[in-house]
Amino acid sequence: MFAHRAFTKITVNARACLASLWLLTLPVTDASAQGQAQRGNDPEVVKQQKIYRSQGEDVPRGYVVMRGLSHYAELLPAGFEQALKKLGPDDRWLDIGAGSGQAVLDYYAPGYVPPRHNSWTPGSGRARVVAVSIEDRRSKVWEQETERLTADRVRYLFGKRLREYAKEELGTFQLITDVYGGFSYTDELSKFMEKVLGLLAVDGSFYTLLQSVKLEDARDDPSTTYYLTELVDPAGRDVKVCSWLKSIACVEVSCESHSDWDTPTELIRVRKVCDAVSVPALSRLNYEAGTPPLRRFELQ
Repeated sequence: MFAHRAFTKITVNARACLASLWLLTLPVTDASAQGQAQRGNDPEVVKQQKIYRSQGEDVPRGYVVMRGLSHYAELLPAGFEQALKKLGPDDRWLDIGAGSGQAVLDYYAPGYVPPRHNSWTPGSGRARVVAVSIEDRRSKVWEQETERLTADRVRYLFGKRLREYAKEELGTFQLITDVYGGFSYTDELSKFMEKVLGLLAVDGSFYTLLQSVKLEDARDDPSTTYYLTELVDPAGRDVKVCSWLKSIACVEVSCESHSDWDTPTELIRVRKVCDAVSVPALSRLNYEAGTPPLRRFELQ
């Protein structure tokens, strides 16, 4: 089992995690179509899309498309493994930014044991899983391992942004995960959260993380940190990501701050407690392509 700091050093260089990343689109209206066209001409967007589409030797160093379930257990907040273990055959798990889908294959592998367990058997059977990726990163291993499963147990979706999927197409989920996926890459953070919470069942949880941010416990050092995701209010004052998440209606949020990792990182759990979700809007101030990108948002 990797120590948090040691493993994070690998993932910090590989933050591109699983390309669920641009899982957002604009509504189909004349105004939004114009905005989408303008975005398509944005050189930073073009650079980012090239990263998502890269193959073989063109894949940037550190662009991770294969991350197993043990890595999820290392990187997501405490409680993730227990939440996954509790899922039954009628429950559903959505993995955003699934890449090769290795975490899903591990979940369905006979005899799989997470790193913090001597034995591990999911409740009364494994949940149904939907893996989403911006590009098809499946390997022959995926085909071989999923042949034995019925079609309704595991789905792998690619080629569309998350917002392009209708709720009727995806359904609702008791568990949603995002390990260096859309939450780390989207240029429309509030809309991404609206979509995620719209797909989450009441009492379901969203597990994710965000690196290079101002920590909730304020133990990060601004003099040595190059922040990748920043939020500010209309007056230009800093707003912590966890504070913004806690302002969303109908959710309970817990954050585990890690100032001892290579970059200050928040491990985040968002539990949906009712349906009347309201996400405070953010507008994009800056976006620079990268793995992950540099982003700055302003509260509206």
